[in-house]
Amino acid sequence: MDTTTILVALGLTLFAGLSTGIGSLLGLISRKFNPKFLAGALGFSAGVMVYVSLVEIFSKARVSLSQTFTVKQSYGLAVIAFFVGIAVLAVIDRLIPSYENPHEMKNVHDLEQDKQPEKKKLMRMGLFSALAIGIHNFPEGLATFMAALADPKLGISIAIAIAIHNIPEGLAVSAPIFYATQSRRKAFFLSFSSGLAEPVGALVGYFLFRSFFNEMTAGLVFAGVAGIMVYISLDELLPTAEEYGEHHIAIGGLVAGMLVMAISLFLFM
Repeated sequence: MDTTTILVALGLTLFAGLSTGIGSLLGLISRKFNPKFLAGALGFSAGVMVYVSLVEIFSKARVSLSQTFTVKQSYGLAVIAFFVGIAVLAVIDRLIPSYENPHEMKNVHDLEQDKQPEKKKLMRMGLFSALAIGIHNFPEGLATFMAALADPKLGISIAIAIAIHNIPEGLAVSAPIFYATQSRRKAFFLSFSSGLAEPVGALVGYFLFRSFFNEMTAGLVFAGVAGIMVYISLDELLPTAEEYGEHHIAIGGLVAGMLVMAISLFLFM
């Protein structure tokens, strides 16, 4: 595997992970937060993820596995890997308490309306959110990196979708820390740093799998990535979009994301 492909995959993973800083900036710089825009963006990201997972990534997983196994066996293995991907994030969600879990998103306006915030509690919530996001971002980084190694074009789509979904996670970290410390620098730094788990996950994955990365491994990784992305969409993106905006804005974003991904896949066939 050439160095350029590895660097591109790592760059995409770094871009996806550090986009938590965008969410932090939205909360710290903008005077008026636009929840409808965020709802549409989250719905759009969910549409991209669901469509590319079920239409493109899962089919690529079956094709890769069929190089080693029969059609029926490759389908069965892809299905198993798909649900293993879902199970990995479901277990992580289960182990992290809901009030510390970025997938159980708190509305940033709730913090703004709290007239007498408990600073220690807010700081603790922000720090635990940063830790929880880091834990979630680790498998996401591994998934993005391995997918980009196997198919750089598909890696770009995955990286963009994950980058968009990392925006509210940046808010989840920066908002409580800012209201606890009144330090924009500290809030941004911790939020930005929480995204570093994605490139770390990518590097760990590379050193673990580089010696036996083949068609079978690629197929299993693709199917697992599809499961991870569908779970993120249904468990995090759409519920958060509903929380921040109107139902039809979220669904409109979802359909738009699917349409854009369908057109892009058609144009680059």
